[in-house]
Amino acid sequence: MGYEFDFSFLNEYWPDLLNGVWLTLGMTVASVLPGFVVGTLCAVGRLYGPPSVQRAVTFYVEAIRNTPLIIQVFWLFFGLAVLGAKIGPFPAAVIALVVNVGAYTAEIMRAGLRSIPKGQIEAAHCLALTPTQALWSVQLPQAVERVYPALVSQFVLMMLATAIMSQISAEELTGVAYMIQSFTFRGFEVYLVIAVIYLAMASLLRLSLMGVAHVSFPRLRRLGTPL
Repeated sequence: MGYEFDFSFLNEYWPDLLNGVWLTLGMTVASVLPGFVVGTLCAVGRLYGPPSVQRAVTFYVEAIRNTPLIIQVFWLFFGLAVLGAKIGPFPAAVIALVVNVGAYTAEIMRAGLRSIPKGQIEAAHCLALTPTQALWSVQLPQAVERVYPALVSQFVLMMLATAIMSQISAEELTGVAYMIQSFTFRGFEVYLVIAVIYLAMASLLRLSLMGVAHVSFPRLRRLGTPL
């Protein structure tokens, strides 16, 4: 083929790559934690809320899970601008990711809550715990432990989903790759490096969350549950 690989662009553009990594991680942290809270509240509302709340949560979950993330981002960034509500690339990206994490987490946490044996809930009521106390002290900790591997996978997927935010000019890692490729015309090398960086970030995120799980959840530690 006669193709000569050239990775010399790393000498010039490594600061841009580093900035892209930090912005990607910033989007991930800023969206995963609030999204988990939103999803947990939605799961509780869908299971134990009044019918109106259950219908509203169901609509939210189904609407978000059945539409592309990029369309939701475009609606926030371009659609609201037409109505005079301008949102910057980073806030629009974070809001869209929070909404997505919340919708998917709601279903994961709902499955976790439904897996708790009814006998434990009845035992909590026999100990004079209120429904809120039973939910907070008995159900939620066990539910999170049971579905933690699924949550970790979802959080990693959300980190990878930040790649599409370059479409609204957010200079995360993929956006930086577009820029470098347009200057160097070394598409193969640029995207190979970006793929390796994403692989490293996803692995580190998974390992970090695994460490948190093995400290916080003794049962997972004893069983050696892979995340």
